[in-house]
Amino acid sequence: MQRVTIHRDGVALSCLVGGSGDDVVVLLHGLAGSAAELVPTAEVLLPEHRVIVLDQRGHGHSTRRPQDLSRRAYVEDVAAVVTELAGGAPVTVVGQSMGGHTALLFAAEHPELVRRLVLLEGGVGGREDREDYPAELGAFFASWPVPFADVRQAAEFLGDTPVAQAWLRDLDRRPDGLWPRFEPAVMRDAIAAVADRACWDEWQQVQAPTLLVLGEHGITPAAEVRRMVSLRPDVEQVVVAGAGHDVHLEDRDAWVRALRQFLSR
Repeated sequence: MQRVTIHRDGVALSCLVGGSGDDVVVLLHGLAGSAAELVPTAEVLLPEHRVIVLDQRGHGHSTRRPQDLSRRAYVEDVAAVVTELAGGAPVTVVGQSMGGHTALLFAAEHPELVRRLVLLEGGVGGREDREDYPAELGAFFASWPVPFADVRQAAEFLGDTPVAQAWLRDLDRRPDGLWPRFEPAVMRDAIAAVADRACWDEWQQVQAPTLLVLGEHGITPAAEVRRMVSLRPDVEQVVVAGAGHDVHLEDRDAWVRALRQFLSR
């Protein structure tokens, strides 16, 4: 895959692009992730599909400290990428966690650009029960003793979970050591925008065929999923046994099997 940069609204948006054909799939990572963690998913879709994997603003190789962290900014970033790299033709947009929320809003606001929608452990947002959630996440990321001297020191702190392994593989190597590809304050403010309200109206506006993929032990509340399905009974749902929130990292085979089956229909 080749790295391509799109510029919009004073922000550089870095994308990995590969494959060919008219069936374009756009992949959106979750909070504190990057395009790199979705490359294994992209590789399964190549070369039958043209795949675009975006480093969302504030993440990966895109602008690290964007001024605008609103949900609209993230949505319009995707619109710019689809217009520039897919010629404005309808695409399948796939998002995990926060990326799923971005994908949902994108599908609601730009139905002409969306052929299919896939949410991987993604929902409508809003966390009335956990108002401190963004602050807690920001504090966790701020607690990292960076820069790490080397990968071993980083691994000792982060652990060996699948998401920790993804962070380790994508650390930014600088002269003074290894850094994450995000800023804690940016992560706090980005997720605060997701938690600000539940986007039920937007969910009901989505016209594209939709697939929900959930981990058996994921964090999307069961009541939220039930309401999502009740409001849109046409939505397909797959639960990956034994998986948590990071299904694509924990059980890639089950995840890509569900994705490919949906794309084939």
